[in-house]
Amino acid sequence: MKFVLIVGPQAVGKMTVGQELEKITDLKLFHNHMTIEMVTPFFSYGTAAGKRLVKLFREEIFKEVANSDLSGLIFTFVCAFDVKEDMEYVDEICGIFESRGGTVYFVELEAHVGERLERNKSSNRLEQKPTKRNIEWSERDLLESMEMYRLNSLPGEINREHYMRINNTNLSAEQVAKMIKERFEL
Repeated sequence: MKFVLIVGPQAVGKMTVGQELEKITDLKLFHNHMTIEMVTPFFSYGTAAGKRLVKLFREEIFKEVANSDLSGLIFTFVCAFDVKEDMEYVDEICGIFESRGGTVYFVELEAHVGERLERNKSSNRLEQKPTKRNIEWSERDLLESMEMYRLNSLPGEINREHYMRINNTNLSAEQVAKMIKERFEL
């Protein structure tokens, strides 16, 4: 079982890279907004109920996939590296796969903020993530989160055997997916 965790700030291209990686491997994509968008009609993700339900649905999917005969899963996540709970969550979800003999591949994406603001308006993003369709709010959230949190790791902070960091400011999602596939022999 392979678990590819793609992290990075909003609109860095995690989902789009995941979509391309899914096309060239036998892994399934589970991007973080799949659960957020499912829960949001009932409870905003910012509420305690919304967060609890999103976490519950994700955990159950992780467990079922980890126990299945699928080849693996690609998951995307915005991780605040300076928030203890986010780091614990990363360890928790990786542990689901590792405890069942799976291998975790940790991919961190980074891109210049100008590029991210452009990607924030892409048709694919807006189609897949209805909660991002209010561009004014989404841009403000993107910029404010950069001030509040550290959304990329510090050098040497990620101590995983299978780890790569990619600045994809000037790379296509297809190029990045090929880099990931080749590096980890997926």
